[in-house]
Amino acid sequence: MRSVGRVVSDSMIGLKLPDYALYSARVITVLGQNPSPFTGPGTNTYLIGSGRRRLLLDAGQGVAAYGELLEKTLRELAGGAGIGEIILTHAHVDHIGGVPQVRARFGEVEVRKMPWPENDRAAGVAITPLIDGAVIEADGAALSALHTPGHAPDHLCYYLKAERALFSGDVVLGAGTTVIPDDSGDLAQYMDSLRKLLALDLDVIYPGHGPPIRNPQHKIHQYIEHRELRERQILQALKDGARAVPEIVRLIYTDVPESLHPAAANSVRAHLKKLKHERVAVEQEDDGRWSLR
Repeated sequence: MRSVGRVVSDSMIGLKLPDYALYSARVITVLGQNPSPFTGPGTNTYLIGSGRRRLLLDAGQGVAAYGELLEKTLRELAGGAGIGEIILTHAHVDHIGGVPQVRARFGEVEVRKMPWPENDRAAGVAITPLIDGAVIEADGAALSALHTPGHAPDHLCYYLKAERALFSGDVVLGAGTTVIPDDSGDLAQYMDSLRKLLALDLDVIYPGHGPPIRNPQHKIHQYIEHRELRERQILQALKDGARAVPEIVRLIYTDVPESLHPAAANSVRAHLKKLKHERVAVEQEDDGRWSLR
């Protein structure tokens, strides 16, 4: 068996982004300075609003160079504005780990997100809870929070209606596809979240990693089709008999470097867990291989 093709063909591998950029009158991006095979060029953080106190959406990982870059960006692109508060998409370390660094440099600003207590400790501060539908206001901007679990149980996207723009965190990326983590991800929830985003009136998506997405509806449809294709490929692999996850990865991800196979295995396991919940597949207790019911 060989892969039957790809729906999402772009990749984070080798992708470069500017350290900071002005995307609109209300949106500035600052790169988190934490490149890796999983973060691409790094985590995108965003300054939102047009007044003297900007919202900072996500805070990076805590890399030392980021604090200086954030200050430089505020000076050069925001007229020397400060940080009014921090809002977070979710509690993975590359998005929340920089909170202590930002607060040490810009003051003890409020930090808001949907709670995930066991992971929120990385922020080093008490979290002000946000819920689905909450509105966050700043000078010149108002964001609506959308609960979009699947990649993480606490994940929020933020919709800037004035610009028909979505800050998608890790639900939709600027290149490549999202990993569904073994420990806390849920593929069925993730698919529901993607379909929820389709209902929005969008001109642009500002993702947590990678460049802005200027064809948002097409990209979301691609993500849905990609997952549907992967599920068909996994089912086809299991029709030939019981298989372990690494074997399924080798069969399906024929065009992916082996260094990324651990991430691919996460996605395969996410599909298998979904199929198990749907009583389509079963994991064999003796050797961990999977088969169809």
